[in-house]
Amino acid sequence: MRLLLVEDDDHVAAALAAILARHGFSVLHARSGDEALRALTPPPEPPIGVVLLDLGLPDQDGFEVCGKIRKRVGVPVIMVTARSDVRSRIHGLNLGADDYVVKPYDTGELIARIHAVIRRPAQPEDPAASSASEVRLGPVHIDLPTRKVTVDGGPVQLTRLEFDLLALLAQRPGVVFRREQIISEVWQTSWEGTGRTLEVHVASLRSKLRLPALIETVRGVGYRLVAPAA
Repeated sequence: MRLLLVEDDDHVAAALAAILARHGFSVLHARSGDEALRALTPPPEPPIGVVLLDLGLPDQDGFEVCGKIRKRVGVPVIMVTARSDVRSRIHGLNLGADDYVVKPYDTGELIARIHAVIRRPAQPEDPAASSASEVRLGPVHIDLPTRKVTVDGGPVQLTRLEFDLLALLAQRPGVVFRREQIISEVWQTSWEGTGRTLEVHVASLRSKLRLPALIETVRGVGYRLVAPAA
């Protein structure tokens, strides 16, 4: 599979490219945001399967680059950065990043995360698949076939994984979903390192829906959806 590595440090890029090559990836290296966008527009042949995006680029911030990528192509994006604060993680995921890896990282962990996003189909099967085509929880309306969410009639823009997470919890409001079950069904992996990513996605959902109490944390177990009072 072809991979686009967006990294301005040639030494870091060369070392990582060598590791990725040993795992079967063909690496295209871009040293700036402009180079990355040119590499993706129009979609190249053979296509790029995943983008590893550093945030500290010389010409523009990586967050800005991610937003531009999302407007042009649907390729999975993994942010790889030294910015470890939760706000940066949430902001990156809100912009459409599929995952967020903090430097320094274990290369085995990075490879596992790359394979995890590759396994996700471009339009994943709805984890809330059922006979119902929509779910209403107070002011929240979830349209499953179109993957659209509104709150009080206003649209809420969710990433692919945020929608999948919300749809899964909406299957059975009030029922606790174990963390392991959520990770298995939404991320399609049992890898324990995904746990932190789950927490960030829950925080992002609470912020976007503007209903912090909608998703309740059941300490030591998992999460459940609490229907708002009418």
